[in-house]
Amino acid sequence: MRILYAIQGTGNGHLSRARDIIPLLQQKGDLDILVSGTQADIKLPYPVTYTCRGLSFIFGKKGGIDLLETYKKSNLRNLFTEINQIPIDLYDLVINDFEPVSAWACYMRNKECISLSHQAAILNKKAPQPKHIDIVGKTIFKNYAPVTARYGFHFKAYDNHIYTPVIRTQIRNLQPVNNGHYTVYLPAYGDKRIIKVLGACKDVRWDVFSKHSDKAFSEKNISIYPINNEHFIQSMASSAGVLCGAGFETPAEALHLQKKLMVIPMKNQFEQHCNAAALKELGIPVLKSLKTKYADKITSWLESTARVSVHYPDETARIIETIFHEHTGHTRKLVIQPGHKAYTIKKFREISLKNILTQLAG
Repeated sequence: MRILYAIQGTGNGHLSRARDIIPLLQQKGDLDILVSGTQADIKLPYPVTYTCRGLSFIFGKKGGIDLLETYKKSNLRNLFTEINQIPIDLYDLVINDFEPVSAWACYMRNKECISLSHQAAILNKKAPQPKHIDIVGKTIFKNYAPVTARYGFHFKAYDNHIYTPVIRTQIRNLQPVNNGHYTVYLPAYGDKRIIKVLGACKDVRWDVFSKHSDKAFSEKNISIYPINNEHFIQSMASSAGVLCGAGFETPAEALHLQKKLMVIPMKNQFEQHCNAAALKELGIPVLKSLKTKYADKITSWLESTARVSVHYPDETARIIETIFHEHTGHTRKLVIQPGHKAYTIKKFREISLKNILTQLAG
């Protein structure tokens, strides 16, 4: 059996999760890997068959997506070229982690595409939603990578085919301790903003992992480090708590390690606001943005001893078995999931990134 595993390369969470999923897929057949995106800071320790530019959003320094840079670096012509060039018909099974090139290649060729992602859970009606829905953001989210079946990961198992997070073996093998510092990962904020706000909490040591700095330096009670997977993991495992964006993998790993957690969702990022709603239900404090006016809330969190207890068993192998049991050994035509509109490529162009960005900027 030939298998294609397609992974979103914007951000680090998808690639981190893939490290544990890839060996399981390799046991099932001949595996090829596709990675698209331009914003990841870590590399896979496995050969990648296809590396695509895909469709990436660029992190800004003021708490959200940098719309101008995203617009400049978007190239729909190249995206459609990549979609047409992927030999998708060579594969008996396509498993997709919110990756647009392979998803649209399957869509255009009427081929089954199985979503194995956090985003699949976000789209489930039983998953928590923010009070105020970003219609444009949700439209991007729903149509970014169309699939025919969904298996999702979330902070809780809200429904069938929604599972608790994949906690990578590297994290599971850690013995967490508390050395008193706090680990910070806020890729949508610049170093100056982080130093200004966190510097107000003078009796705390902060380990900040920056997406905007290529060298380490210290200022006040804050140490800034370039993104490094091993260093970040060790800092988080030995921390008193974690302050991060409302992504999925980092909060899930912090919870698994029983660390005190506070999150700040990115602006204009539908997924992160859904995550923030779910974390808030669990009792995790959510900060609207990183500003000095919220310093008292950060201080209250630092002084708190509250912890949220979770149980995230290792069930990755069972999930893979379920997918192969339900989707191999027979040929199936593409069936659009209930609630997903069958957009043509013409329609995809109409809701293209450039048009959406124009709406957001306006």
